[in-house]
This record gives sequence, C-alpha cells and structure tokens, in this order.
Amino acid sequence: MKRLPFILFLLLSIFSFSQTLSSKLDKQTLALGEAGTLHIQISDLQAKDVLSAPKNELLPFHFEEIKDSINKQLNTYDRVVEFAVFEEGKFTIPALDFRVNGKVLKTIPYDIEVINTAQKGDEINDIMKNKQVDLGVQDYWEMYKWYILGLLIVLAVIFLIYQLIKYGRRKNSDPIVMTNQTLRELEKLKKKNYIEDGNYRLFYVELLDISRNFITKQYKIPADVLLTDDLIDVMKLNNTISPENEKIIEDIFLRGDLVKFAKVFPDQQDMQTDFDQLKTFVKRSSKDLEIEQLRTGV
Repeated sequence: MKRLPFILFLLLSIFSFSQTLSSKLDKQTLALGEAGTLHIQISDLQAKDVLSAPKNELLPFHFEEIKDSINKQLNTYDRVVEFAVFEEGKFTIPALDFRVNGKVLKTIPYDIEVINTAQKGDEINDIMKNKQVDLGVQDYWEMYKWYILGLLIVLAVIFLIYQLIKYGRRKNSDPIVMTNQTLRELEKLKKKNYIEDGNYRLFYVELLDISRNFITKQYKIPADVLLTDDLIDVMKLNNTISPENEKIIEDIFLRGDLVKFAKVFPDQQDMQTDFDQLKTFVKRSSKDLEIEQLRTGV
C-alpha cells in the first residue's frame, strides 16, 4: 500500500512531461481546386527538436501544397499546410510521422472527397470582358522576328550552296582546266614508252581515246560516239575548231584507224609527230574557244 502513491506519482510525472500531438482538418469534402487546411500541433516540447517531412513535401502525390508554414516555440510546434486537389474522387491523407527526441508521434489519417461543383449547362462568365488591343509594326516584329530571321538564314544558306555548286561546275568546265588535265594524260602516255618500244597499236588506241574525250568535253562535239569520217564532217560543219587544228585531228584519226586495222605500220618518227601535234592542238584549243565566243557574241 505504501508503494501505490509512489507509482501514481511516477505515472503522473511521465504523462505530465510527455509530448502531445493533435491535428485538425478544416474540411473533408472539397470542390475541385478548393483550398483545404491541415493544422498539426505538438505541445509540451520542452525545447526538444521536431523532425518531419520537409516543407511542401508533407502530403502525398495528389495533394498540391499551396502553403506550408512552421512555427516552433519553446514548448509548442505548429504546422499549417494549405492544399488543393485537382482531381475528382476520394483521397486519403495517411498518418504522418513526427519524431520528437527519438519518439515517433503520428497524426490520425483523414479521408477527403473531392467533387466537381460545376453543373452541365452552367454559364461561364469572364471576370473581365475581352479587351481588343491594336498591334503595331514593332509588336508584330517582336512576335515573329525569330521566324523571319530563321527564314532569312535558310535562304542565305541555300543561296550560298547554289553559288558554290555553280562555281564548282564553272571551274570544272573551264577550258584551261580541261586543257591541263589532257596535257597530264598525254604525259602519262609518254611515260609508258610505247614510242620507244615501237608498240604502235597500244599507242594509237590510247592517243585516240584521249583525243576523243578531249574534243567531247572541250568543244561539246560527241567525238566519243562518232566514227572518224562522221567526226571529221561534224568538225567542218561545226566550225568551232580552227582549220589548222582540224587538219591535225583529221591526220591523227585517219592514221590511227589504219594502224588499228593493221593497214599501216608507222615508225617512231610518225608516232612522235602525231603525239607532238596533238599536244599542240590541245594547247591551242582555248584560242579556238575564245574566237568562237567573240564570233557568237557570248
């Protein structure tokens, strides 16, 4: 019996120094987007720390926290969370944990129903009447300037690409370019020593191929598909190649055909002469084209 007062005193001391958590939800039925408030209070703190979820992260996913304020005093802790829900249905705020000096305190869970208060056929009125604003040139420029600048950049890039392609084609079709290229091909033929070895058949086959390719590209005459007699006739009618150069081409092609069909057997002097004559013709071709441009007024 003597111990009973002591036990009662001990229990009263424990309860008198323990923390008390209370929570209050102002509404359990909300309209879509309507604000609700959850108030949480802990008393008898005795300057102890309170650990809980960070600000704006206390409530679960569907609850959009609008405001989360915490006020902690020496003996009290107040936290007020203002929130809204933007979906219809029933939602639950679960028991929330608050740790005080290693002890976990929990709020009670709350069920909330969110309803859509708008009715079908309700008239929706604007808060303010629409105001017509006159836009000036500067306003339209601010609205569309990036589209205009982007279009100008695209057009500039297209124009630049076109000029590069045009310049590249003009450069590749320049008579001097074709002349130099053919002269290099003749030098390669010279290094094969067909003349020194007396290999007249291969020499004339390659010499005529170089000649036909050059005439086709330089004078725009289809020498690569015409027979020798037809080519000579076309050159005379075309009147682009000078008479001196026509004579060189005619002699080389006629002799080349005779060699290919084994009717003549040229010596080294004839081969060297034809080689030198073709080289002279190639070098003089640009002069032919200049005269032709003056004649036609191009």
